[in-house]
Amino acid sequence: MSDPQRTAWGHGLATRAKDGTVLDAWFPSPALGAAPESDPPRTLEDQEHIDEARRVRLEAVTVESALDEPVASTLDAYLRLHLLSHLLAAPNTISLDGLMAHLPINAWTARGPMLPADAARRMPLLKRSGLDVRGLDRFPRLTDYVLPDRVRIADAARVRLGAHLAPGTVVMHAGFVNFNAGTLGASMVEGRISQGVVVGDGSDIGGGASIMGTLSGGGTQRVSIGRRSLLGANSGLGIAIGDDCVVEAGLYVTAGTKLLLRVPDQEPREVKAVDLSGQDAWLFRRNSRTGEVEAVPRTGPGIALNPALHS
Repeated sequence: MSDPQRTAWGHGLATRAKDGTVLDAWFPSPALGAAPESDPPRTLEDQEHIDEARRVRLEAVTVESALDEPVASTLDAYLRLHLLSHLLAAPNTISLDGLMAHLPINAWTARGPMLPADAARRMPLLKRSGLDVRGLDRFPRLTDYVLPDRVRIADAARVRLGAHLAPGTVVMHAGFVNFNAGTLGASMVEGRISQGVVVGDGSDIGGGASIMGTLSGGGTQRVSIGRRSLLGANSGLGIAIGDDCVVEAGLYVTAGTKLLLRVPDQEPREVKAVDLSGQDAWLFRRNSRTGEVEAVPRTGPGIALNPALHS
């Protein structure tokens, strides 16, 4: 039997297509631990109905997940994504093995998902009903399921369910946060936070900045960003950086990037960026005279966010 501390449960409302396919599930109050022996609350049962336009039925469900085991079903997948977005689990702390196989590709409308084949056949009816198909994807928008506490999201379409956004986080119009990724404290997000990446309190992901993930077979480094660190505009990162670090605007640092290490009272020497992975207080920059990429120790405090934007 699973450890009660590594299980989770939720009463929810699932969407089931007429062919029996479970398309999604909404869990308003998921919880850690073993599921109680109780039926879904009446507030959920009262919302059960058939939506003829989308050819789906909404039904109340109760789901339990063993968080160290692979994802077992679509309902299980949606519960785990809710745990991340409700801040009940931090990114990379629960198993998401098999997640993609249990997330169907849905046609997403303002009233929820439907089968893409049904949407294609019923397009005139959908338009008469005011239902536009706003996406074809496995993942829905975060804000269709969870409204994070004390968080600003300028463009909801750019944050997926499963994003972990701590209070005080601001995601600007061009920012993007994937599932199983996000912030651990107040942060400014104007660039891209890829799957599996976590950003520490007080850090800033500058406009156009990109953080490498491992979802699509890229690097094998687990990328993270510490506290009070900055990715400059249009920069990129493929290693972990610690607290009080800065990556200069326009500079992309991957694990194999050759750096000229410039430490006071030492001769400059060449290292790979991965050799500094996870270390605190470094400035990564490109020498404007020689074009060499350099790493220089930083002194003093890290960056400071504007408190008026994150209160």
